[in-house]
Amino acid sequence: MNDIKNLSFFGICLAFIVIALGAWTRLVDAGLGCPDWPGCYGFIVFPTNEAEIALAESRFPMFPYDINKAIPEVVHRYFAAALGFLAIVLVYFSFKQSENKNIRAWTIGLLIFICCQGLFGYLTVSLKLLPIIVTGHLFGGFTTLTLFFLIFLKAGNFQILNKMTIPNLKTIAGVALFVLIIQIFLGVWTSTNYASLACADFPTCQGSYLPDMDFKNGFNLNQEVGPNYLYGLLDNPSRVAVHYSHRVSALIVTLVFLILMSKLWFSNAAPLASSLGILLLTQISLGIINVVYVLPLYVAIAHNLVAALLLLTVFLINYLAWKK
Repeated sequence: MNDIKNLSFFGICLAFIVIALGAWTRLVDAGLGCPDWPGCYGFIVFPTNEAEIALAESRFPMFPYDINKAIPEVVHRYFAAALGFLAIVLVYFSFKQSENKNIRAWTIGLLIFICCQGLFGYLTVSLKLLPIIVTGHLFGGFTTLTLFFLIFLKAGNFQILNKMTIPNLKTIAGVALFVLIIQIFLGVWTSTNYASLACADFPTCQGSYLPDMDFKNGFNLNQEVGPNYLYGLLDNPSRVAVHYSHRVSALIVTLVFLILMSKLWFSNAAPLASSLGILLLTQISLGIINVVYVLPLYVAIAHNLVAALLLLTVFLINYLAWKK
């Protein structure tokens, strides 16, 4: 079981890197940095010299080659592939041990899910950044991270966690996880539809607390992509509706988290209340900085990573609340 615990911990770290690389790829508009899959302009890595670049552009004349966009896409793909390889190794070790046979099902489930993630990666490129596919792919990255974390918890015998019992917090912990998942979805949908800067002021949005918004088109899951969806096709009221929803949802998440933290504080899991509070405050601050300073690259990436940390923290709280 130690092998599984160590491998799953490495998987958690690697999944964080993949999420960061995915955010980097998205933020530098490199989602179509390679217009084919799994190669890049027909190459295993990407074109590097003039002859290769000329050949690449002859293969895909609609997509002029840009090495600054090809690199993030290729790096992201190879790190994601490494996650798949790690999942295969985890399945192998889960069948070697006999202490916990249930963990085999989780490792197999993880491997299947990562294969589905690979399919979504292919569809992201082949369907030219179709928003619902990109959203599913980005959201799947958070799910992959959580699955590695779950396997890590099940493979290890952590004394500090064994001492924490919060069975009376099942309901509020479940609600907190639910609203956080909705918030992450809205954040991903905001990024997918290039709506992160639809409201360039704070706390108002376009100078108003109730700007002109079009929720019907903003949350249309059957959008057309035109030749591709690079830079988005939504009009301004639709993008504002998406961004505004993310902000309002953040207020709901904050309220629910404050209730959860107040209850955790008076339990034997008080350290989780402190951790959750610090992460929540950090995430709110990063969100405001993203708006005020026009989406700085590393701040925006950090916003994704802290969202992942929040997800793992709330998932852990639920894990402890439902632990028998």
